[in-house]
Amino acid sequence: MEETDELRGPAGREGRPCGTEGGGVSAGNVGFVGLGNMGSVLAGNLVGAGCAVVTHDALGPHRSPDGAEYVPDVAEVARRTDVLVLSLPDGAASEQVAHEILAASGRRVRYVVDTSTVGPAAARTVAGLLAEGEVGYVDAPVSGGVAGARARTLTVMYAGDDKACSCVEGVLAGLSDRRRRVGDRPGMAQALKLANNFLSATTLAATSEAVAFGLAAGLDMATMLDALNGSSGRSAATSDKFPAHVLTGRYAAGFTNSLMDKDVRLYLGAVGEQGGPAAIGAATGALWARFAEAEPGADFTRIFPFVDGA
Repeated sequence: MEETDELRGPAGREGRPCGTEGGGVSAGNVGFVGLGNMGSVLAGNLVGAGCAVVTHDALGPHRSPDGAEYVPDVAEVARRTDVLVLSLPDGAASEQVAHEILAASGRRVRYVVDTSTVGPAAARTVAGLLAEGEVGYVDAPVSGGVAGARARTLTVMYAGDDKACSCVEGVLAGLSDRRRRVGDRPGMAQALKLANNFLSATTLAATSEAVAFGLAAGLDMATMLDALNGSSGRSAATSDKFPAHVLTGRYAAGFTNSLMDKDVRLYLGAVGEQGGPAAIGAATGALWARFAEAEPGADFTRIFPFVDGA
């Protein structure tokens, strides 16, 4: 199943109600749980799209965006909103929040949109858990980084049954201008997201090795990147990550090596379950595991000095 749904601007700006459409769910009432680097920006996008947003984060209200209403627990979000968006670090966190949603007295929420990267198995588990409480689940991981979230250019890849996807369409449009439905059941979008992050991890690591080689040969990094970006070696690493974060020394892409290590491990686990090839994956995974162990929580673009100094 493939469907491209790309609008010129946020849902509210095109006269389309932010929230849900169909299924008897009222528009505009959106909950958001998880206000980390990505979640706080996505919640702000929903506010900007005209949604009435109610937020919660385990670490408190300090990253709740202007225009949103922060509440002290997940249960209150579930009582106040029709659709609840998650942006959490892993599958265990998504499952925990799902339990809290189902346990909420006076629960109003009808659909959960999970933008977290949790892996196919966890997505299926959370979807099944919520289904027991008649809450629909849309698997909707995002790719494009914090900068892409701010620019509304990140891709929301989502999967779920027709009714659930239709009912949360306005919320998805509030998150980003780029959305693609990739499947009809939870877990399918997670599989694509893991494949995407594996490619990102591999390309960034390989580019680090190639640039380290060039520098050792006496080349200038800026010259290398300019030439590579006009050649067959071009990638998001050479066109974005290296110019913006490595060459400048900023190292502030907003995504940690620990999270990349987690995503590659999820990818390798999913590949193992399906019995697919993983020779390159094993090498990539080992490198990211060493980096995350050596410098836990470092920005993932710092893999270049890690590789260069190895």
